[in-house]
Amino acid sequence: MLAMKDKPWLLLFGLLAALSCFDFGDAAYPYYGTKIGALTRLHHGVSGDVYAVDSRTIFIKKFNYDGEAPAAYFYVGNTAKPSNEGAARLRDERGGTASLTRRYRNKDITLSLPEGKTLRDIKWFSVWCDEFAVNFGDVAIPANLDFPRPQKISALRGVHGVASDNIVIVDAQTLLVPNFSYDGEAPDAKFWVGRGQRPTPEGLRIPDENGKENPLRRYERKTIVLTLPEDLTIFDIGHFGVWCEAFTVDFGHVRLPEGLNVPPSLKMLGISPQSKLNCEVLYDDLAFEVRWAVAGESIVVQLVAKLEPNHYMSFGISPNRNISQMIGADAVVAWVDPQTGNGFAQDYFLEGKAQCSGGRGACPDTKISEKTNSIRLLNAAMVNGYSIVTYQRSLAATDRLDLPISVTDAESVVWAIGPLNDYQEVSFHTFYNKHLHQIEFGRQPKWNCPLPEGARPGSSSSDEPDDSASAPAQSSTGGAGYPPAGRPKGEPEEEFYENRAEALHRQPPQRRQETAIVTQRRPVPTPKPVNSNGAWDIPAIQCHEPEDGVFYAQMGPTGGKHGYPAITGHVGWGISWYINGLLIPEIHVVRGRTYTFVVEGGNNPDIPAKYHPFYISDDPVGGYEHKREEEKKAVRIFAGVHRSRSGQVTPTGVGRLCNWTPDVEGPPADDYQSFGAYQRTLTLKCDSGEPGVISWKPDRNTPDTVYYHCFTHRYLGWKIHVHDSCDSEAGGLKASASERHEIRIPAESAPVIEELAGETAAASLRHETKMASALLRLSRRAY
Repeated sequence: MLAMKDKPWLLLFGLLAALSCFDFGDAAYPYYGTKIGALTRLHHGVSGDVYAVDSRTIFIKKFNYDGEAPAAYFYVGNTAKPSNEGAARLRDERGGTASLTRRYRNKDITLSLPEGKTLRDIKWFSVWCDEFAVNFGDVAIPANLDFPRPQKISALRGVHGVASDNIVIVDAQTLLVPNFSYDGEAPDAKFWVGRGQRPTPEGLRIPDENGKENPLRRYERKTIVLTLPEDLTIFDIGHFGVWCEAFTVDFGHVRLPEGLNVPPSLKMLGISPQSKLNCEVLYDDLAFEVRWAVAGESIVVQLVAKLEPNHYMSFGISPNRNISQMIGADAVVAWVDPQTGNGFAQDYFLEGKAQCSGGRGACPDTKISEKTNSIRLLNAAMVNGYSIVTYQRSLAATDRLDLPISVTDAESVVWAIGPLNDYQEVSFHTFYNKHLHQIEFGRQPKWNCPLPEGARPGSSSSDEPDDSASAPAQSSTGGAGYPPAGRPKGEPEEEFYENRAEALHRQPPQRRQETAIVTQRRPVPTPKPVNSNGAWDIPAIQCHEPEDGVFYAQMGPTGGKHGYPAITGHVGWGISWYINGLLIPEIHVVRGRTYTFVVEGGNNPDIPAKYHPFYISDDPVGGYEHKREEEKKAVRIFAGVHRSRSGQVTPTGVGRLCNWTPDVEGPPADDYQSFGAYQRTLTLKCDSGEPGVISWKPDRNTPDTVYYHCFTHRYLGWKIHVHDSCDSEAGGLKASASERHEIRIPAESAPVIEELAGETAAASLRHETKMASALLRLSRRAY
């Protein structure tokens, strides 16, 4: 478990900075960033001075507007003169999308540009009336505008182990010191600033990252954020360092270059947000927290978690206030790219427990309906391995895919963590809440998350400590009494396998068939360990097996970190094809021979999670149905579809759904060191109905490598190797046959399997293949 109390205080900084979008008071200092100019005074009393706070943020000092026009909005654009044609409409300072109907009188407001746009992309800012196509006032954005941005300066190097990476001046009152080290052995070391190029006794101590002025303790490569006190800014000082006040010794310092063009601090914009912060822990093991502040008609939310590379964190509102329900939820999926540092926050609608396919499943709103993204990314960072993403949304539902957030009643919430697929979309979730979790978003601000060394937001160092801020709350609606990520109870609504080898759709215990463990008559060898990349060794199906050329294609779990992602290098979404009981085996076939695939991947297109038509093509990705037309033209399909005279492609590899289902009471898939061991925990469960059957005869025009996949979803299958002839001595099966020495089967099948297992040792390899085929046939009859 991660020690959340040791996280750098910087984790709060993004949320505090995000709240600069709102007006909490009058600015105390006459620095607001780079001045762009004054709004032209054209109509309805519009006036104000416009500043560039950073690349995406505009600050308007003393904004005026009479509020009497019927459809006035803030706009930015890159046309020669202001117009709403081809321009981007901004949300107001509260994050709202409604027209400007209230009156502004010398109001200081902060506005953010749409995601993906910076001040370099626009030529003007305007207050524009849509109804009458009238410009009420505008300011031109110079093409060569040098907007403020964080600046990197030198690194600390000195005595007593003082060192850091290059320091970042985040804004005019904030310093980020990455990987700071100090041995802690001096009696009176302080963080120190002052005028001039070098530290002197006339300098000024500044509080540490926890707001204290005590002698510095030991630091070992810790990233810290320091805030200059009161009205002191980086424009007033010439150096920063570590200074021993008692012995007047410089332990190491850096010079601050003159004329740094950095953003103004929150305080300079008149913002005091610390007292407005809330926090709840969602999943302690990964330090997953949600922090928020309600501001007017919108809410600013910050998600923080210790994520693996290429993983996401999501948080959303349940459609049912009485339960935390994934289906129908309105969620945000957020992540930070560790290579570029870019952050993402996408609006999702969870239509079903499946990867997004044709607008069904867990999809970004924009994949379902255009212009439905209701999330505004404010900032993002990766600090010491913690992903921090801050976004804003309206409290009201702004489109049919959104759910409102109540500030008067508790809301049931959902959350999840899992890997992103190659399309940077969610595939499945590794961790998620399985029990009711409610939050009162409109409560009085309360911090129910651990803080470093007893610090708490919204207080000065002189305040008395508030025990309630750090004590775990007992209420499910407002405290850290959050439920652990456990297994779900009750009957799920549809098939969906988790990375932790959990299978939904479980028969009640009294309806389970008795099972038998059948052991072959030879010593039990040690299962093969996982490969160096963590992948299980899945036995390939050789070109001489099965003898009748019949393959059974069914669904099953991906096998956690040792299964699909490790084998293929791609992220699946929780389920995969099982061929003759094996997880995505590589199949070897011979040209000129006819093969039959008995397909049991589901036949209900109305439920995407239960509809997986089987087909074979030269495309390693799959999901042909939802490819773009130009992508489809590049794909050759060899089996599993019918082409009409008009060129329409219809899948034919469709049959009832059969699932290899894990034991939900057993260990997760990640705990099994071999597929053989994991395979023995699986039970085949089939819906009523008939399987689909397709035939395929590879010929000289068939490539040497093709792929079996799902017609409607990406990355569910794997490779087929096509040969001109078959070497009966080909290796592969024998080496891995030991992993299948025990098979969990329905009890009524045991006599037949025992008969097969009773053959002589010389024929055991051949009969293992027969055993697998017989097991599949018997299992099909049993269900």
